[in-house]
Amino acid sequence: MLYLVILAIFVALVFDFLNGFHDAANSIATVVSTRVLSPRLAVAWAAFFNFIAAFGFGTQVAHTIGAGLIDISIVDYYVILAGLLGAIFWDILTWWLGLPISSSHALIGGYAGAAIAKAGFSTLILSGWVKVLSFIVISPLVGLVLGYSFMILVFWIFRKKSATKMDRVFRRLQLLSAASYSLAHGTNDAQKTMGIIAGVLFTAGYLKTYDIPFYVVLMCHAAIALGTFFGGWRIVKTMGSKITKLKPVGGFCAETAGAITIIGSSLAGIPVSTTHTITGAIMGVGSARRPKSVRWGVARSIVWAWILTIPVAASVSALVYLLFSLFV
Repeated sequence: MLYLVILAIFVALVFDFLNGFHDAANSIATVVSTRVLSPRLAVAWAAFFNFIAAFGFGTQVAHTIGAGLIDISIVDYYVILAGLLGAIFWDILTWWLGLPISSSHALIGGYAGAAIAKAGFSTLILSGWVKVLSFIVISPLVGLVLGYSFMILVFWIFRKKSATKMDRVFRRLQLLSAASYSLAHGTNDAQKTMGIIAGVLFTAGYLKTYDIPFYVVLMCHAAIALGTFFGGWRIVKTMGSKITKLKPVGGFCAETAGAITIIGSSLAGIPVSTTHTITGAIMGVGSARRPKSVRWGVARSIVWAWILTIPVAASVSALVYLLFSLFV
């Protein structure tokens, strides 16, 4: 069964890479659209901070993903593989369509769909799902409110400064806010794959208790950083300019709002969508200038992709698990 362990870990790291690839737009779209950094420098900046997030924010989210949503006693290699393949399918499809969906919710949905296909809805741990599902709504709203509030506050503080002066100041500050957001992204999203890999090792008997070894932490942060470095360019345009036009001050406020929301959720062990959060923050920033500056039609198509993520990933993973069950 060693080959199944290796295969499951490999597929988990592929998903982690795709997570970084898909979500690179979240980390760099604002800093690229405001021309603070070139695209290649921006992805290198984001990838670096994705990786160093391994050294200081714990593994609370990994524990929630691995053992807080599904009864781990029913989990086997085929449940894990089917869950990952369903998530990867939805990630690649939405990347191709240029839609910034949540890789995290694709993973959660896929994992749940495969588990339900194996043993029914009783495998779900409802208390964990209440927390995850509620934050599908809460995290983008918090991002929106913080983004809006930061923009209003900045406009008031700099009310006597010229637009040129503001632009010069926030072009520098946006380097810090982009780094903070990338650190937050690595903190929350890499932990989701850690939870899956720890589940594989626990199922195989390589872990006596469900813990996250540090070598797993490093592998997952390296994979997501590598994915970020290669970047999902189709989504950058949607995030950076289709929702609303951004200037350095807006990029700074959106990234700061997203970073605060995501790091707070990570410390609480809540697996939130970094995509949802930064999208909400960008909408909040645009609304602070004037509501009409937000292209709400684009926002609606993004929200529909969010709504579909968990059920579609779950359905694909359930189908994959049923196919596995016919042959093994």
